[in-house]
Amino acid sequence: MPTLHLIGVCGTAMATLAAMLGRKGLDVQGSDQDVYPPMSDFLAAEGIRTLSGYRAEHITGDVELVIVGNAISRGNPELEEVLDRKIRYCSLPEAIREHFLWDARSIVVAGTHGKTTTTALTGWLLAHGGADPSVLVGGIARNFGDGGSSYRLGRGRDFVIEGDEYDSAFFDKTAKFLKYLPDIAVVNNVEFDHADIYADFDAVLLAFRRLANLVPRRGLLLLGGDDAGAAALATGARSRVERFGLGQGLEWQAYDVRADGEVTRFGVRRRGAPFGVFESPMMGIHNVRNALAAVAVAAEAGISPGQMAEGLRRFAGIKRRLEVVGVASGVTVFDDFAHHPTAVAETLAAVRASHPRARIWAVFEPRSASSCRRVFQDDFARAFAAADRVLIAPVFRSTLPEAERLSVTQLIDDLNAAGGSAREGRSVDDIVGAIVGDRQPGDLVVIMSNGGFGGIHRKLVKALA
Repeated sequence: MPTLHLIGVCGTAMATLAAMLGRKGLDVQGSDQDVYPPMSDFLAAEGIRTLSGYRAEHITGDVELVIVGNAISRGNPELEEVLDRKIRYCSLPEAIREHFLWDARSIVVAGTHGKTTTTALTGWLLAHGGADPSVLVGGIARNFGDGGSSYRLGRGRDFVIEGDEYDSAFFDKTAKFLKYLPDIAVVNNVEFDHADIYADFDAVLLAFRRLANLVPRRGLLLLGGDDAGAAALATGARSRVERFGLGQGLEWQAYDVRADGEVTRFGVRRRGAPFGVFESPMMGIHNVRNALAAVAVAAEAGISPGQMAEGLRRFAGIKRRLEVVGVASGVTVFDDFAHHPTAVAETLAAVRASHPRARIWAVFEPRSASSCRRVFQDDFARAFAAADRVLIAPVFRSTLPEAERLSVTQLIDDLNAAGGSAREGRSVDDIVGAIVGDRQPGDLVVIMSNGGFGGIHRKLVKALA
């Protein structure tokens, strides 16, 4: 049997694709420079052969197709071997399209924020409602698999996929979601992000306009009606367009939103008529919008409001999305993936709305390509308004020129000048010590980073205990 080889297999998306291809009965192997648990354990459990290091000899004679991860560039010995021998190769999104999407009803969930949660929830509502969809999500959805999974392979016609606007491969700098053949496209919001590949907001908006332009006439484009960037995509759409949000006059409107601890309750109107009353285990107005988008897709798929309501109540969430990682000495520690100023602000506002009297610590690591840059300097100075204490870690990408790099010193000064209580955390141990030394029972600590942050979550819970 011909072999499919993935270069850069230990990336989350690539590992997930390898597992999905293996489940289809294909012979799959992959290589990576750093083969480490738990990703290597995941691949082994899925029956995927994992090769350590990048070596030309990994590209054996039985390799028929090579899937190149977007972290791979010219000079990689395996890639050079593939190009020299003119072996067929493609990007990750091209492989997903070719192997899974042509025969499916493709439901692409996109947006600067909320796409992981909305994708997982949409897939779960369809699964709970009996549609038996396939799902591919950029996170670990707790409702799939025994201990959570980033994918689900069903027998139904629907394939729910997270549509990432990041680029596809070294040879294709267009957005991944442009390969996903959308029959239904959801765009929660459009803001400037990924400053390493997009020059400005207009460049980001253009990518999303191209996605909207791919939806066929018989398809459906669902747009976040509360967001100007998403709403602008209605202009020029050839498909049916429906908007969702909390504003008036939207096809899908959430109303009477009430926060009660970790539970959020709200009603839904469809074209002004009552549709149902829902209870979500997720905090925050932003998650009400995410849930509303999932409800709109589920309605298009024929799921009843009652099935949706029960499914939403049973949604177990996504790892690293306000995930409680420990409680010690009366202090609750959350892990969250927020790294864009809007996501930081929405996350902290959600915690504040659900716990109005608690003291909230915000611990932030500027790690992503955008959050490390000065372009968001002023936005971050406003993003922490809901927190009582703020600790900012050093900029992760310290090799950026100083003129382009986020200034932590200036950020701390701006936060304090606005009446906050902020300081720089010079290391993980420094941050842990600061929290432990000033903790109070009932404190909530929200740790935000799109990376591992030096294992701070485990270290903090242990120190608090």
